[in-house]
Amino acid sequence: MKRSGVADLPLHGGRVPAWLAERMTVLGTAISESILIQYGASELLTRLSDPFWFQALGSVMGMDWHSSGISTSVMGALKRGLEPRAHELGVYICGGRGRHSRRTPDELRQVAGRASLDGEALVRASRLAARVDNNAIADGFQIYLHTFVVTAAGEWAVVQQGMNESSGLARRYHWHSATVRDFVSEPHAGIVGEPQGELMNLVDRQARPAQGAMLEIVREHPDATLAEARKLCLPRHHDVRPADVDLKRLGTVLAAAYERDFRDFASLLLLENLGPRTLQALALIAEVVHGAPSRFSDPARFSFAHGGKDGHPFPVPLATCDASIAVLRRSLDRARLGDREKLDGFRRLDRFVRAIGERCAPQADFSALMAHEHAISPGIGGRTVWDDRRAKRLEPRQLRLFEG
Repeated sequence: MKRSGVADLPLHGGRVPAWLAERMTVLGTAISESILIQYGASELLTRLSDPFWFQALGSVMGMDWHSSGISTSVMGALKRGLEPRAHELGVYICGGRGRHSRRTPDELRQVAGRASLDGEALVRASRLAARVDNNAIADGFQIYLHTFVVTAAGEWAVVQQGMNESSGLARRYHWHSATVRDFVSEPHAGIVGEPQGELMNLVDRQARPAQGAMLEIVREHPDATLAEARKLCLPRHHDVRPADVDLKRLGTVLAAAYERDFRDFASLLLLENLGPRTLQALALIAEVVHGAPSRFSDPARFSFAHGGKDGHPFPVPLATCDASIAVLRRSLDRARLGDREKLDGFRRLDRFVRAIGERCAPQADFSALMAHEHAISPGIGGRTVWDDRRAKRLEPRQLRLFEG
């Protein structure tokens, strides 16, 4: 079995405000639906099992680019958005955080009944994935989020997360059934993370006496296959810094967004009258939908689509976010009626931006970009959780003025 990836994230408190959670649900659902229509359910599961792509998805949806909250927020948004149309789309999301994770077996059995799948086999896969990460590897992380995504064809992916309060980190684990040969044979391609001292690994080949009936011997020592593990370990700092971003790739998006000829071209592709700020966001969304795996090594870059709820790298531009959702939603609605022109425009948009990068590869001026985004923020509905807290402290009359 090869686990698709692991991500270490700084623990981050706070709740996602309703104004962002609602937009995350609509935008995340639209992105997922775009992938389903153009690439199929298996590709969506492949993306979800890639920790770099998953982090980029959370960033483009407006979540803080590196916090542990991305895991619960993204999977919660996708479950809310896809669940009403799960049978139509052929993708079901079960489980969740805390008490919701304990409902996973019952939810899987219900899905299996609707989709004519082997419910008990799915329940077994869910439990084994959780137990391997929670118990077989004593790395100090206790699982508190477990989500199981399954298609109508029986293919599945697991996104789960554990917490280590002593280190101040959360660790996210990604699984994909397409790479699973046998749960009890080579259960890990490699475990990579911050050093935690000497660990008890019940799936190590030296642990034969302790394995018993639980797991068979690992055929190879994890050291032999560490190179196969994809690992994302994010820094402790909360703000976005130049070192966190591939400035050439970001510069390519900016150059395209503010080039008049390209704006005219993109408007033609998407049949929209697009401004440069909306085009900047749409180009990053197009990359999330169509980009190759190698392009997600710097997930912080995707936070330049719709900012972050804590204001990093800048406040969430509600007007831009709503415009992005509207363009993507209209393209999906047209595609469902058989007209794929607008939806295919996103693919060509991604290709065109990459072509610009291959020709000139402009590098973004990080300081100038940050200053510009903060300057235009009030005019495009920039909002953070700090604005919500400030509003609560205002008197009723002041609050009415603030909200108006």
